[in-house]
Amino acid sequence: MKKLLSVLALGALLASCGEEKKEEKKGGFEMNRTKTETKAVEAKSEGVPVDMDNQGVGDYKEISFDADIDAEMAAAGEAKFKAVCTACHMVDKRLIGPALKGVYERRSPSWVMNMIANPDIMLKEDPIAQALLKEYNNAIMLNQNLSEEDTRAVAEYLRTL
Repeated sequence: MKKLLSVLALGALLASCGEEKKEEKKGGFEMNRTKTETKAVEAKSEGVPVDMDNQGVGDYKEISFDADIDAEMAAAGEAKFKAVCTACHMVDKRLIGPALKGVYERRSPSWVMNMIANPDIMLKEDPIAQALLKEYNNAIMLNQNLSEEDTRAVAEYLRTL
């Protein structure tokens, strides 16, 4: 009888210990999930202010686009973008460089084209480009030596995002 009672008591003790461990794991899981959500929200915010008046440094000044997007030029720009830009830029997520979706809501067309064509000069002389460089851990945008036609095509493609 004593053996039976001791076995039951031991079984009850083990069962109650097992329940506590499950609760601990559940609480830890909830804490980690909350922390991940916070990081996702922080990643979406860009610290560099919107500046639509800055034209940038370079040959492109007072650029304006037609109301309609040139589909043929945008297609050529998409091909060039995929060939030389996707190593550092994604359309709607930060990577090494900023997400480019909605870039014309944050920067003027002239600034964007100057950054595409002359990133080395822009990083040396333009305050917005310097702020972006600092925000993205000093990861410099390399000069891809794009022609004026390619620069315009990539700029047109960015309008479609």
